[in-house]
Amino acid sequence: MIVERFTAQLLAGPPAGRPEDVAERLLAVQGQDSRGVRLAVRARTSGLTVADVDRALTSDRSLLITWVNRGTLHMMRSEDYPWLHALTTPPLLRGNERRLGQEGVSPEAADRAVAVIERSLSDGPLTRGQLRNRVDAAGVRTQGQALVHLLVLASLRGMIVRGPMIGGEHAYVLVRDWLGEPGPVDRDQALAELARRYLAGHGPADDRDLAQWAGLPLRDARAGLKAIGNELDQRGDGLVELAGRPRLTASYLPPPRLLGAFDPLLLGWRSRAPIVGAAKELVTVNGLFRPFALVEGRAVATWSLPRGGVVLAPFAPLSPETAAALEAEVGDVLRFLSEN
Repeated sequence: MIVERFTAQLLAGPPAGRPEDVAERLLAVQGQDSRGVRLAVRARTSGLTVADVDRALTSDRSLLITWVNRGTLHMMRSEDYPWLHALTTPPLLRGNERRLGQEGVSPEAADRAVAVIERSLSDGPLTRGQLRNRVDAAGVRTQGQALVHLLVLASLRGMIVRGPMIGGEHAYVLVRDWLGEPGPVDRDQALAELARRYLAGHGPADDRDLAQWAGLPLRDARAGLKAIGNELDQRGDGLVELAGRPRLTASYLPPPRLLGAFDPLLLGWRSRAPIVGAAKELVTVNGLFRPFALVEGRAVATWSLPRGGVVLAPFAPLSPETAAALEAEVGDVLRFLSEN
């Protein structure tokens, strides 16, 4: 177990002050589960609510969600979008074309749909349902997963992102309207920044961890790390970390936490065995990463939120102290998710 990662992840040590600070540290927070990405912010801050995250996404425009690393939705700072999108999305286009073909959408129809999406959003933000109606009217298939992959295509082309919340639903916007026209991106500088920022939120790690997390070839991960070589410390275990960080002990393990679905702690490295151990099949099921309780750096339970109440499913009996700490976490989860 590498305790420094908990501090890098903002789960041990001082909490972040704002949602933007969480995104700055972690660079990109997996965001296909809308509650999970917000709970990732809760676990790394103190006293915020879901409304603070939505404000950053909507009126402040300081955060956004779009498809980047590995073709998965991620939340990031708006100022990091241009270079992270330019760096991580080109390898995804071929796979997107293949998926659209499997959904019965030809390249010509896909181009027509993207043009409709762009034209429709020129009048302002629209939800997925509203865009479905516009694309349907243009005679392009949207059934099954077709619409999702059409939206992915528009995103990969740098045209759209998920911007504001509208009536509890995430709406899409044109990048040029929401953020302005992005400037040119120097790829070598972007690789260096990727390596630096990845290690800030995930170090210590190695080149293969970085490549898997970003969805880039190993040669790109190595190029980024080489570019910041004078900023790194090489550890005896073969991992690297940003220079000057203290070596920590088990006393820096985080206090008991309830982490949400797809929490970054399970997604930042090639192996999640140090966290889930023998409970792998309970925490990760068919590509889904369930909410779980973290105690002394290990997953000890999964949890759910049926009908507004948290239900814990421990893997083994919990000590009274642990049970009490997790009960306090339950109260904080409910407080965070409250709109009041």
